[in-house]
Amino acid sequence: MDVTQSRYQNSPRRDDAIKDRRASFYAVRDDLLHPLINGNKARKLDALLPLFEQHGVTDVVTCGGCQSAHTAAVGVTCAERGLNSHLLLRGEQPETLTGYNLMSSIYGNVSYVPRSLYANREEMLKKHAAVLAGQYGSLVFLNDLAEEYSGAELLQKPYLEPVKPLMSSGDMQKKVVIINEGAGDGVALLGVIRLVSYLSKTNLFGKKRAVKFVVDAGTGTTAVGLALGAVCLGLPWEITAIMLADSIDGYLKKEKELISDFKRQFGLHAFENVLNKIDGGVVHWVERRHPRKFGNVLEGEVEACQQIAQQTGISVDPVYTLAAWELAVHLSQNTKEGTAVVMLHTGGTLGMFGLAQRYKSYFQNLKAD
Repeated sequence: MDVTQSRYQNSPRRDDAIKDRRASFYAVRDDLLHPLINGNKARKLDALLPLFEQHGVTDVVTCGGCQSAHTAAVGVTCAERGLNSHLLLRGEQPETLTGYNLMSSIYGNVSYVPRSLYANREEMLKKHAAVLAGQYGSLVFLNDLAEEYSGAELLQKPYLEPVKPLMSSGDMQKKVVIINEGAGDGVALLGVIRLVSYLSKTNLFGKKRAVKFVVDAGTGTTAVGLALGAVCLGLPWEITAIMLADSIDGYLKKEKELISDFKRQFGLHAFENVLNKIDGGVVHWVERRHPRKFGNVLEGEVEACQQIAQQTGISVDPVYTLAAWELAVHLSQNTKEGTAVVMLHTGGTLGMFGLAQRYKSYFQNLKAD
């Protein structure tokens, strides 16, 4: 884990009034956690993998967009553990495979699904999983697997490191499990809570220092996990999430569903009193500075990513992490002294390859200053 303090000179072209001021904040480099897997994706899978291993799961089915970091993470992680991954990608196969799409195709079994069928994700996933299980296999559900273990038990042991498979999946009867799009499940919160526990160590941010955490939000699961971990551990941390893929009502609904699932699935007796008081509202959800349809890139954003990379050595992408970076800059200039501003860098570098396919002119016009 690398936690670095980033100093960033704001571009005069964006705001002449602050061109001589430097924004200073911490960046938790979860993007460096694995060479191919986004940090937030790895954290969620960190909670799911022990369940799969304990129950002898052989096949994993999930879905995502053509350049889904989630499906690539599932493909890579399953391959490391001798599991078969089946990745349902929305839309048509690109003429050239690149970025996360390429990684999904190399590590997993990819199927491209028409958008009309993909619209009903739950039905699509169940049908595909049932076909895989066949007459003699079985289809198991994530919630059922989680109910057999206590959260306290699973919270203790991280599963990010590759393990040696006990046997080839070809020697076992098929046991198929479904992971929702983006691993937006209550079970996945455990992996993020482990991260909070780690970051609260004395040699990092500690348990007493006020911290404003900033994270980009796709499904919102990572943000909810961070906030839930802070609440359970009694940390004076505020979690702010940039809404990228839904409305405020959608994220609030998702937050309540995740917390409800978490409380139902795990009996964390040490935190029981705290959990019983939670009824949503643990995350501060905010709009990105320039709202747009999810996945779209605006003019000037690729250049902003280039500028950040050249000034700090940190790569951000225009769809996800640039929004978190910009908010961290703003907060660092408007937060009282003594409060740490921390951006959780979730990753996304491979996504730039897919964006270069879609927005050729933005990348062709890149020039060094």
